[in-house]
Amino acid sequence: MEHNKTSQKLSDEVLEWLPQTDICKASLDLAQRALPEPILNHVIRTFLLARWLSEKEGSEWSQPNNLTLLYVASICHDLGASDLYNGSQRFEVEGADAAKTHLLSHGMSEESSHQVWIAIALHTTAGIAERIYPLSRLVRYGVMMDFSPATRQAMGAVEYSSEIEKHLPRLNIEKVLGDAVVGQAEHIDQSARSTLPNTKKHPKASWPGILLRAHLENPHQDGVNPAF
Repeated sequence: MEHNKTSQKLSDEVLEWLPQTDICKASLDLAQRALPEPILNHVIRTFLLARWLSEKEGSEWSQPNNLTLLYVASICHDLGASDLYNGSQRFEVEGADAAKTHLLSHGMSEESSHQVWIAIALHTTAGIAERIYPLSRLVRYGVMMDFSPATRQAMGAVEYSSEIEKHLPRLNIEKVLGDAVVGQAEHIDQSARSTLPNTKKHPKASWPGILLRAHLENPHQDGVNPAF
């Protein structure tokens, strides 16, 4: 996935929904420079849905100090799927590393930065992300509400999700993100033909590994990866 040369513009209405602290603005700039529009829209929707859930539950994560961490974890959770932050680790870990480095550089504590790291690193890990920390749970549910109609229905988020999609359209996000993750894994393996596959980039039981396997089983399929 080629990263953007210039930051994408968001509508004034969308910007009004987002926290405007310096660190939050810098986090959005990071995402805008790294991510194509479909994935950028997804990470913003993830934040809005996670915040909606936090407010619905009356949790502390809708309060200003904690909201910064929720925002950064949501906005940065797919940074590792971009060329700009594509390293040897699976994309969730690369994104987590980038977000933690970003937070530390802006004076955030090690403890808070590590909570964000965990939320991003585990956001595709069902059954663990929901239970290890409240922040991880909110990010996981934000992602799931954006991708799963059944989860939106179960959480009562159908109407709100439809409203934000009017301003942040989906733009075939399932295909775009799935193709980006598989593309990274394929590129790593093709670059090291004489060595073993890079299992750090796509462990077999991980989401990237499952996506790659589905693609290799039917490489000519057009459309969304069936394992998405």
